[in-house]
Amino acid sequence: QPPLVESGGDLGQPGGSLRLSCAASGFTLELNNVAWFRQTPGKEREGLSCIAAHIKNTYDADSVKGRFTLFRDVAKNTVFLEMKNLKPEGAGEYFCAIGGSCNGLPIRPGNYRYWGRGTQVTVSS
Repeated sequence: QPPLVESGGDLGQPGGSLRLSCAASGFTLELNNVAWFRQTPGKEREGLSCIAAHIKNTYDADSVKGRFTLFRDVAKNTVFLEMKNLKPEGAGEYFCAIGGSCNGLPIRPGNYRYWGRGTQVTVSS
């Protein structure tokens, strides 16, 4: 089983909501910085939100601030990305990753070592 598995990607409507999950196996997410990224064709992978290990400090990119919330369920060893007020430009493949820095913006994908396989989000009416 891969160490990180994303789920929850779906077709969402503009203005609607989706919740993505990032479940870990073989290690404890609470002990790691965890980030969510979005990949769209022709664009660089974009860091959206991260949560720091041990503490609950989170950082959100300007593109999602106020609409996306990252939170951790320690008992489930899972990190969630609650996405509200979806926008069509928010469509893409969403990845969670660990092992990188989470101490401010931007959230750089090159800093993150372990990645899930992604979950697809489509936003359309």
